[in-house]
Amino acid sequence: MRMYGCCMTWSVAVAGATGYAGGEVLRLLTAHPKVEVGALTAASSAGSRLGEHHPHLLSLADRIVQPTEAEILAGHDVVVLALPHGASGAITAALEELASDGSNAPLLIDCGADHRLTSQQAWEAFYGSDYAGAWTYGMPELLHHGETRARAQREELAASRRIAVPGCNVTAVTLAVQPGIAAGLLDPSRLTAVLAVGYSGAGKALKPHLTAAEALGSAQPYAVGGTHRHIPEIVQNLEVAGAAAGAARLSFTPVLVPMSRGILATVTAPVSDAVASAPDPQALLRAPWEAAYGPAGTVGGTQGTEGAPASGPGTPADGGPGVNPAEGEPAPASGEALVNLLEPGTWPTTGAVLGSGLATVQVTYDARAGVATMLCAIDNLGKGTASAALQCLNLALGLPENTGVITEGVAP
Repeated sequence: MRMYGCCMTWSVAVAGATGYAGGEVLRLLTAHPKVEVGALTAASSAGSRLGEHHPHLLSLADRIVQPTEAEILAGHDVVVLALPHGASGAITAALEELASDGSNAPLLIDCGADHRLTSQQAWEAFYGSDYAGAWTYGMPELLHHGETRARAQREELAASRRIAVPGCNVTAVTLAVQPGIAAGLLDPSRLTAVLAVGYSGAGKALKPHLTAAEALGSAQPYAVGGTHRHIPEIVQNLEVAGAAAGAARLSFTPVLVPMSRGILATVTAPVSDAVASAPDPQALLRAPWEAAYGPAGTVGGTQGTEGAPASGPGTPADGGPGVNPAEGEPAPASGEALVNLLEPGTWPTTGAVLGSGLATVQVTYDARAGVATMLCAIDNLGKGTASAALQCLNLALGLPENTGVITEGVAP
């Protein structure tokens, strides 16, 4: 941490800087008023200019990518790991060994899967490699059992030095479903999720099925039949929100569609008898989502600092989750900073959140089928990865949660 006049800034290194996730993290960090970008590292692309991989990052284009080594990452206040699963554990161990000499270990934020799961058995079953242990889970909006608005997870993140950013599909499904699980209005044993997923979610590695000839004009299901690695993470979140241990059963089908980035999750679940027999089932069903995220039109991230204009398209917000940063008090009639519950009859679209850290959510009652239909749209690289990492960085450093996060999409 450095002082410039009266202002503190933190140095942030990014490992895996040349990948899609690392590039999006860097895009947000360049606009963050409280950080300076430090070392940029990668594996096979070490020695090249960052501009060869991310030509849109003009201010960093001439920076030379260094090898991902603990000695290079050490000495920074924060290290963001945007690495393939299985790679973070070794780097973390090396950084902690270097810090054992009395120097301060950096705040570590892992965008990979290595530290998300609390169950070693689930990790070994779905990933098939050695378990590296769980870190604090990086979803500030995660409801804990008994909560109607997320507080406990934010408190954990504010006190943490090791944070695991959620999987992108996990974020979309969890935000869509968790209020109903927490309120006991859904049957968690019969959840069905189908997701339209942009191709950047598959990473930058060249694979035949990711080429334009295979992708354009085609929709491709993958990891079908209960094999996707995000399933145990979603179940874990729903149990934190209130589902009984072992009660959640999820049919999960992701489908690659011809868009570069974005996720639209559509989730269905049978409703409780209380909903089905209510005089106004839709109102009863919708109430927990309004309690968790705020009524439609009250998303907190567009408020900014009191007396200041709301953040515009492509601009970072300064405020927190319904918080006036100048006073540290909840802003009136505000909802979650980065989760927008839409007006009834309005449906989430990936275009509306493109390039942003915002999630849009909707819930409706299907009376004929007796199920709730829940939808969530996010940018997989934004709210699904980099923006979530930035939220966690801000909370851990004591900054307003929204600082540097873009709250409005770029599509019409």
